[in-house]
Amino acid sequence: MAPKVSEEYKQQKKTELLQAAKQVFIKKGYTNATMQDILDEAGVSRGALYAYFDNLEHVYIELLRYEDQQDILCFTPDDERTSWQQIISWLDKQRMQIKQIDQSLLVANSEFFLSVRENKAGYPYISDRYQRLVEVLIAFIQAGAERGDLAPRFPRDSIARYLISFIDGLMLDTAHLGQDKTNVDEQCDLLLFSLKEMLRPVSAEEKH
Repeated sequence: MAPKVSEEYKQQKKTELLQAAKQVFIKKGYTNATMQDILDEAGVSRGALYAYFDNLEHVYIELLRYEDQQDILCFTPDDERTSWQQIISWLDKQRMQIKQIDQSLLVANSEFFLSVRENKAGYPYISDRYQRLVEVLIAFIQAGAERGDLAPRFPRDSIARYLISFIDGLMLDTAHLGQDKTNVDEQCDLLLFSLKEMLRPVSAEEKH
């Protein structure tokens, strides 16, 4: 009788496979990657990979879920930082990822999102992903307002959608045109300026 595999082990193994897949997608993009590439990168058997993923699209969607979760963690209320400090930290992370395009999933993401228009099987996740990120940001802004860190002057859902559209657009443009054309630092600085006007962060002095 085969030993029972714990859920913790399975989750760890899945994460390791996703990390291997991420390296493949960074190097080859989405359209040029294959399941065999992931097998070679991970150094596992075909059965070990297919025990977790059905096909390349399934792998990519699960990788997106994992990556998105890391972003969502950035918007978990933090008692040691203000809401505005968390936003600055998250934006710095996005800025770095966009500028280091050769070490990120930007190209693969653009290829995957465009492929969804032709293959509708992945569309439900793309739609759900967008809505989930909107909800996370709305909740974060609401929590910041309740803590007295933020005093938003526009509807929370409008700010959330603006932020997502701006970052996604900058990522896609940079993936296709390069950061020299899109002026990543300047655009991120402008985004920070506009967010400050929209969210109106409250200083410690203003609270008292």
